[in-house]
Amino acid sequence: MKKIFLFSLLVLALLNPFGSNAQQDKKTINMSDIWSSGIFYPKMVRGLNPLKDGQTYAVIEDSLLNVYRYNSGEKVKSLLNSKTLIPQGDDKPIRLSSYVLSSDETKVLIPTQTESIYRHSSRSNYYVYDLKTNRLSALSANGKQQLADFSPDGKYVAFVRDNNIFLTDLENNTEQQLTTDGIPNKIINGTADWVYEEEFSFTKGFFWSPDSKKIAYLKFDESDVKLFQLEYFNGLYPEWYKYKYPKAGEDNAIVSVHVYDLAAQSNTQIDTGAETDIYLPRLKWTKNPDLLAIQRLNRLQNKLEILLANTNTGTVAMLYEETNTYYVEIDNNLTFLPDQKHFLITSEKDGYNHLYLYSMEGEQLDQLTKGSWDITKYYGFQVQSNRVFYQSAESSPLDRQIYAVTLKGKITQLTEAEGTNDASFSSDFSYFINTHSDANNPPSFSVFNQKGKQLRILEDNAALNEVLADYDLSPKTFFSFSDSTVVLPDGEQVALNGWQILPHNFDPNKAYPVLVYVYGGPGSQTVNNSWAWNDYFWHQLLAQKGFVVVSVDNRGTGARGEVFKKMTYKELGKFETEDMIATAKYLRSLPYVDKDNIGIYGWSYGGYMSSLAITKGAAYFSAAVAVAPVTNWRYYDNIYTERFMQKPQDNPDGYDDNSPINHVEKLKGDYLLIHGSADDNVHYQNTMDLITALVKADKQFELMIYPDKNHGIYGGNTRKHVFDKITHFLEKSLK
Repeated sequence: MKKIFLFSLLVLALLNPFGSNAQQDKKTINMSDIWSSGIFYPKMVRGLNPLKDGQTYAVIEDSLLNVYRYNSGEKVKSLLNSKTLIPQGDDKPIRLSSYVLSSDETKVLIPTQTESIYRHSSRSNYYVYDLKTNRLSALSANGKQQLADFSPDGKYVAFVRDNNIFLTDLENNTEQQLTTDGIPNKIINGTADWVYEEEFSFTKGFFWSPDSKKIAYLKFDESDVKLFQLEYFNGLYPEWYKYKYPKAGEDNAIVSVHVYDLAAQSNTQIDTGAETDIYLPRLKWTKNPDLLAIQRLNRLQNKLEILLANTNTGTVAMLYEETNTYYVEIDNNLTFLPDQKHFLITSEKDGYNHLYLYSMEGEQLDQLTKGSWDITKYYGFQVQSNRVFYQSAESSPLDRQIYAVTLKGKITQLTEAEGTNDASFSSDFSYFINTHSDANNPPSFSVFNQKGKQLRILEDNAALNEVLADYDLSPKTFFSFSDSTVVLPDGEQVALNGWQILPHNFDPNKAYPVLVYVYGGPGSQTVNNSWAWNDYFWHQLLAQKGFVVVSVDNRGTGARGEVFKKMTYKELGKFETEDMIATAKYLRSLPYVDKDNIGIYGWSYGGYMSSLAITKGAAYFSAAVAVAPVTNWRYYDNIYTERFMQKPQDNPDGYDDNSPINHVEKLKGDYLLIHGSADDNVHYQNTMDLITALVKADKQFELMIYPDKNHGIYGGNTRKHVFDKITHFLEKSLK
């Protein structure tokens, strides 16, 4: 028995302030507006960096790096003008797109001529600009560098090149190689392998000690990891690119921790235990420059340990241990307090993500936050007030507010505007710049003090709002529904949250085709009260064309506690597909929905979901678009897949029961399959295997392959072409 509550979609639609009469003179959106012209792109605060005095910050404005006061907005000075920074032997100035300041703020590292490696990694030609002497110098003349980083005392810059770690002495301009065994597709020093970069979300694998005397780093031995090959069709004879990619159940790199002592010019390996089929996803120096914290995670990712290594004596002790029925999330929230007696950590161990205070002996002293809500972002600790700053979904899973909590558990809410608030704090947490947006309004940027008082507006995107006022836009509205099939493991029936955009010139007496937009992966959200960038405008374009556009967060998504998120464990796709079917049933109950024309679209995990919806849910969906889909979890990387599914050797049914490849015979509606041939993340192999299964089952479908494009399928005119293709398909299939 369905129960509809919270919002009546039809009432909201009838109250739409953008009614048909008001829209007669409005512009309509076209694909070039979204993907080519840039007219809908909001103004941002670029290159924001808090300075060490706590009262000022630096931002990039055109070619200038300017410094402003938080409280008044007064411009203090320009640190540099990149138009005057011309490298020796060149006639053109360097381009300032990002930068890193030394701790004493006398030097600036500027990357130029940056080229991507994978999704997050890149290499650049770095320059060092001395603000005292106005001298510009190349960091190295021996090839591009990765991850260049000042030592805390500002005397050195360490970086990675060709899988080895190097050191430049800035005082005498000499370069030293600290590791020598780096070999492509075999040994990596100081940066992450592909799977760590993608799934543990870091590329920098070396870390300066607080006293600048040592560098701790990770070494990856990829010798036993199998190679994957990508073919590039960019010449008379296609080229092959080979890299190490560990698929589910396959061998990982063996990772070890090492410390380089600058004075002794020696490398020492830290003992992380005899078991090597593990993960070492984080290194962090404590406030004691001799003590290094090492996070150790078992292969199943349900047991996290934090080891405390004394880098002088070589002794290693256990600091923290956590086990979980499902898996332990890895984050960057571990904070060692300046008193060297305590640390802070977040954990889901009470069923929601909360903040805990521990002693350096490993004793839990307090749980600082409690309740049926999740901390969604951790900002840091303020020494002066003993307060911790964080973002949470306490008010609603759809919204985000910013809070502070004392070490005694007193919580203060610092923002109030409905929607999504995110903070960039000053170095001493006296101020923060709040980025706020909601579902129908682009981001604005304001300065707040630590008590939550707004001091001034930096950028309100008034110009963009004026542009938007000229267009025919329908508001995005939120709703909630429940279905007897949507329950938690204990049988509790829960509601699913969603949003909709109704067709322009909406007539409640008509029946409209619907597109369901899905992602649905573990911990994700598409239903949140925040600006959706280009997706928002494509959805508006579809609304112009007479579509209802809907998105619903299925079980497995985030900000609703551990059980809601992790109940898909070992069965990815099962409950998510059930919830998409429940969504289709709910939509069919609405008087303005064309019950025979409900389609679904998704990218990556969303493509996996749309493929399951058009097969397992064929009775409810008449068309589906899958872009870069996982079609068999056996083909995806092991860190991500095993976190949620265990190894395929140990959970074969979990892998097979919800693989779209095994349900192709159920396909009835129209199906569009899209992939980039050079996708290093979700391999093109997924689509090739699905095609084989579809052909064997004698199922017709449409296919679009983008040569040499990666998982994002962008570059040149590609993004516009992708969405033109999808839009034409939907118009043909759902009308």
